[in-house]
Amino acid sequence: MTYEVAVRAEAALGEGPTWDAEAGRLVWVDILGSRVHTFDPASGRRTVRTTEQHVGAAKPRAGGGLVLNLRDGIGLLDPDDSFRWLHRETVPGRRGNDAAVAPDGSLWAGTMRYDEAPGGGTLSRVTGEGTVETVLDDVAVSNGTGWSPDGRLMYYIDSPTRRIDVFAYDADTGRIGDRRTLAGIEDGAGFPDGLTVDADGCVWVALWDGAAIRRYTPDGTLDRVIEFPVPRVTACAFGGADLTDLYVTTARTGLDAPHPLSGSLLVVPDAGQGLPQPAFRG
Repeated sequence: MTYEVAVRAEAALGEGPTWDAEAGRLVWVDILGSRVHTFDPASGRRTVRTTEQHVGAAKPRAGGGLVLNLRDGIGLLDPDDSFRWLHRETVPGRRGNDAAVAPDGSLWAGTMRYDEAPGGGTLSRVTGEGTVETVLDDVAVSNGTGWSPDGRLMYYIDSPTRRIDVFAYDADTGRIGDRRTLAGIEDGAGFPDGLTVDADGCVWVALWDGAAIRRYTPDGTLDRVIEFPVPRVTACAFGGADLTDLYVTTARTGLDAPHPLSGSLLVVPDAGQGLPQPAFRG
């Protein structure tokens, strides 16, 4: 499989690609650049919106607009582009990181300390009413989160652990149960970052400092590797009208001599079959 350049950019920390089916566009963020990007592959149209603070993730909302995982909490962008806070909780030295929308429409929002201190981050479930429940409170760098096609499993990455973990998930209550390891990333192969789950239930994982995306089957077997010229591959998501193109975000932060494509949005056409992603109900 070969990649193409979808959007040539110099994002400091490109992250969180998400296909917005209602709008027919891909949404992604530059966390440290405090920017929310959109890209319509059919027309080539792009937009960039600057946020007032670091933005870890931006996800589509039911009825239009976006929900943002910001430094100081969860914010809402309405369809008219006006902003309001849904939940504000300022913790010095901490910011929002990756996030995902669960099958029930709640937002599972991760946080981390800027110094990446162990135990300094969390994973919380946020409802459209602004109710926040901390699900995991002993996290270093909360990253990829996703659900199996039947909604009975939740996959999760705390990057420094070098693991992709899987939880039992109760779709009726929105709660997680038993935790186990799906797969580990060996020394020298980078750190697991963002993830997405395809229609076969396989987990695609971006490798920070690993210059690759890996696909793991539901039993944890590595069955595919896609390599890239950029070392800091951060996250991936299926997009396009048929959800068959794999979009990949990248970063250039911390690199002395970044590759010319570091910070760009890349795409692997016809990589597989993605799953429709729920919108945030709020």
